[in-house]
Amino acid sequence: MGFRRIFLFAFIPGVLFFACHPERNYLEESDAKLTFTLDTLFFDTVFTTFGTITKSFRVKNPHNQFVKIDEVSLAGGESSVFRINVDGQPGVHFSGLEIAPRDSMYLFVEATLDPNGHDDILRIQDSIVFLTNGNIQDIDLVAWGQDVHIIRDSVIDVPTIWNADKPYVILNYAYVDSMSSLTIEAGARIHFHRDGWLIVNGTLHVNGTLDEPVLFAGDRLEEFFDDKPGQWGLIYLSKSSLDNRINYAEIKNGTIGILISASPESGKMPDLEISNTIINHMSSNGIYALNAEVTGTNLVIGDCGGSCAGLIYGGAYEFIHCTFANNWPSYFSNRRLPALLLTDYFGNYDSVGNLVLYTGGEFEKAEFMNSIIYGNGRMELVIDSYEELQLNYRFDHCLTRIDEDSLDYLEDPLFTSIINNENPLLDSVPYNFELDSLSPAIDAGLPAHAVEIPFDMNGNNRLGDDAPDLGAFERIEE
Repeated sequence: MGFRRIFLFAFIPGVLFFACHPERNYLEESDAKLTFTLDTLFFDTVFTTFGTITKSFRVKNPHNQFVKIDEVSLAGGESSVFRINVDGQPGVHFSGLEIAPRDSMYLFVEATLDPNGHDDILRIQDSIVFLTNGNIQDIDLVAWGQDVHIIRDSVIDVPTIWNADKPYVILNYAYVDSMSSLTIEAGARIHFHRDGWLIVNGTLHVNGTLDEPVLFAGDRLEEFFDDKPGQWGLIYLSKSSLDNRINYAEIKNGTIGILISASPESGKMPDLEISNTIINHMSSNGIYALNAEVTGTNLVIGDCGGSCAGLIYGGAYEFIHCTFANNWPSYFSNRRLPALLLTDYFGNYDSVGNLVLYTGGEFEKAEFMNSIIYGNGRMELVIDSYEELQLNYRFDHCLTRIDEDSLDYLEDPLFTSIINNENPLLDSVPYNFELDSLSPAIDAGLPAHAVEIPFDMNGNNRLGDDAPDLGAFERIEE
């Protein structure tokens, strides 16, 4: 037995040695070609001077013998906007590569496009060329690039207009001084690099239209990033900002859509009129308003990691024909805040890190009419007073999601004509907030609330049938 065991231990390493060093037979016939997992590698439109994501494809040897690749070259060479990496090695020219039988190797590609001097989107193309046994094969590389206005650490101290000629990319911040204004015209696209802010101490006017809304979004244009939250910072309307107006805008994929606040000791109240606007995919709050004045009409606030709207420490608020629909997916994080939060207190840290609690805030008003307040949580409307005081609010003709054990709205005269815990049946949640044909929100509004807002976000007439629908969209049957 001992001899056999010794023999096996001695024999196995020998077998492994010869197994790991087989004689390599290379295919050298001209018909021994490579195969690829694609024939063209496309990049979505990217901004010039900003790099793309890294994409990859596989080069496969479909044969039963080794194949030697004589050359792999980036056709554009060192001057190409593309960069390649072959099996972990960057470069523009490679030789003497080989692929084992029925095996493959990865190629990684990225690009940085130079400014092209045009407002239009331009196509840029190159190719990766493979020379194997006298065969020339290639993979096309295609990207579209667009020039941008780069706004880096910018202070706007004179009245300024941003138009729609080409996108704006904010690096770090753009700051509107207290004695100045920023006007953003219809069709303009405002993109933020990671953690970018728009800070307004003066006045912000966003003049989008139904056909040409203004876009606020991150600067990654690839499809993967289209609905990813937290890609940029926020729009901040400070205590000194006044006469702010946003009409027909889409604000998406940031941390906080709009932060508008004034400290209790400031004695100030910044204001905002926001209409015909969608705020969606925010990692924190859609609107966070602290001691501010906000009027919202035809406003949609969708998926947020915090509240769609957090109205903190009082202020003056009026929302008519708005949709707060928070179906935040749990795979991002566990949402703890309701779609709509009203509180008369908040906590903040002082300069040495101590938590300071501010109480006693007052709501001049907090009115919600012909609106939807719903989501995938058990309780999507929370009203919280630190001293358990009666806050000044009003909910009239609304569809809500309220846990009646936590908030007895039926006994509260400040709630009237409420549809509770009935799914509003929004089409294609979370990207489209229009009403399904079976929605209980159809014709559930009060016409008197719609008189001053007779048209919905799509320009449809609310007053053309029995009663207006709740929310920002009127259901129009074909």
